[in-house]
Amino acid sequence: MKSSGNVIIVKSRLLIAGLAGGAILLLSQPVVYGAQSEELRPALAAHAKAAILMDAGTGTVFFAKNEHAHLPIASVTKVMTMLLIYEAIEKGQVRMLDNVRVSDHAASMGGSQIYLKPGEIMVLSDLIKGIAMASANDAAVAAAEYIAGSENNFVMKMNEKAQQLGLRDSHFVNTNGLPAPQHYSSAYDVAMISRELMVHDGVTKYTGAYSDHLRKNTSHPFWLVNTNKLVHFYQGMDGVKTGYTSESKFCLSASAKRGDLRLIAVVLGEPSSAIRNAEVVEMLNYAFSEYSAKTVYKKGQMVTMAPVSKGESEAVAGIAKRSITQLYKKGEPNPMGQVMTEVYPLKAPVKKGQVIGQILVLQQGRTTARVPLLAIADVKPVTWWEMLGRSLHKMFLFGVKE
Repeated sequence: MKSSGNVIIVKSRLLIAGLAGGAILLLSQPVVYGAQSEELRPALAAHAKAAILMDAGTGTVFFAKNEHAHLPIASVTKVMTMLLIYEAIEKGQVRMLDNVRVSDHAASMGGSQIYLKPGEIMVLSDLIKGIAMASANDAAVAAAEYIAGSENNFVMKMNEKAQQLGLRDSHFVNTNGLPAPQHYSSAYDVAMISRELMVHDGVTKYTGAYSDHLRKNTSHPFWLVNTNKLVHFYQGMDGVKTGYTSESKFCLSASAKRGDLRLIAVVLGEPSSAIRNAEVVEMLNYAFSEYSAKTVYKKGQMVTMAPVSKGESEAVAGIAKRSITQLYKKGEPNPMGQVMTEVYPLKAPVKKGQVIGQILVLQQGRTTARVPLLAIADVKPVTWWEMLGRSLHKMFLFGVKE
């Protein structure tokens, strides 16, 4: 089988059983492009305690500095909080327009906030807006309690998600990043979480907005201005999250997109917001000047046909759950990696939306992204009589000689 010039592989049942038994993640491990000895790496993020610059599409790392150091990340924590909120929405567990009642605990949060009152009702989308733009600690707790029943339960999900993503440098104690013992992450982990968040539809509506409002047409409206001022000044900037405490200093996970190339730049422990922003801009400028990307498959695009055993249809179309890009070095015609497609052995019944395979992005022989292939339609089992008819038809065809 062929699909748009990319490689199609049908895996054995033994291997697929192992894959299907666990979660199929969008993201795998990033790869550092080239050998990148110290003298060849760009001199970036000089003042940061830790930093990383990554292509979100393929996971290629262009620059890294102390990327696995365990550090406080302040409100950058909310990248993970937002990720779990968006996953709950995607799974249908909650909806954007759900009314959320604010608890005493959520309303008691200090620091950055939107001044929620105990018992106040706010729709979930407005809480997300407060988290993404105003870095609201109270909104983060209110949303977490609504989704998981309590902040502690939500924090457990945060740590479980970090493990699912294969992250080893993070441990979360709260949902908002207020100072707490044993609450830490790393530049690498933050980049990976940010990379996962940015694939969700609609997230940039909030993370990329410069200003907005809450409680409009009420007696106490609240104006929001994004704590990430680069969304207003830097071309393509659409997220993700700033952070500051006296312990963490100035932190930022930044996402910017130009054309099909989306970059993630993370800096931790910067001495000031001005230096933090300047060093992030320098990192992004470097990658945008050297690299580009092209979309191979768009979300929902048909990728290949997967054979179905004992089904009314003998094959079902597989569509991409997320968009897939390939990375290019500017001035060079060929992509820096390879895209491959795996289809799983299928037996009817097959349900619409069922995972029937995956698209793999490979960089330097390592898988850096995995995107599920979804069945475009149901395939019902064939009846016994239909199976008999097929068998007789094949016998007749093969038995006919010219």
